Amino acid sequence: MFSKFIRRPVFAIVISIMIVFVGVLAIKQLPISQFPDIAPTTVNIFIAYPGASADVLVKSTLITLEQAINGVQDMRYIATDATSAGEATLRIIFEPGTDPNVAVIRVKTRVDQVMPLLPELVQREGVIISPVQPSMLMYVNLYSRDKSFDEKFLFNYATV
Repeated sequence: MFSKFIRRPVFAIVISIMIVFVGVLAIKQLPISQFPDIAPTTVNIFIAYPGASADVLVKSTLITLEQAINGVQDMRYIATDATSAGEATLRIIFEPGTDPNVAVIRVKTRVDQVMPLLPELVQREGVIISPVQPSMLMYVNLYSRDKSFDEKFLFNYATV
């Protein structure tokens, strides 16, 4: 049977094109409900407080924002990170399936309510609110059995 495809490559190409065409038509017919959102919606808040240490940033800004944001509808949890460079990030993770635009509006409403309570420099530098929809579909791992290819080489190889 396989000898027919080897002796007649045009026939094999036509059959391959037909299979791809039928696949493209079939993928349009698949219901979206078969592919639910697995990764939860995330809203990031970036805060800049130039010249402040991490401790000052936490006490003056992050605690106020966390208390205001806590309890937003469909929220799962909050993760906070502050650096000694005067920058902080709040990640608000919502239930899977939450609309990212609605989540941003809910968080922005809460942040706007406590904005006058934040230090003036933070208000001037701004509080940046942005939605993040993590959708990592595939991970690729590179390794080498040859010891001459170290981690830097593999990283550069993957980048190129």
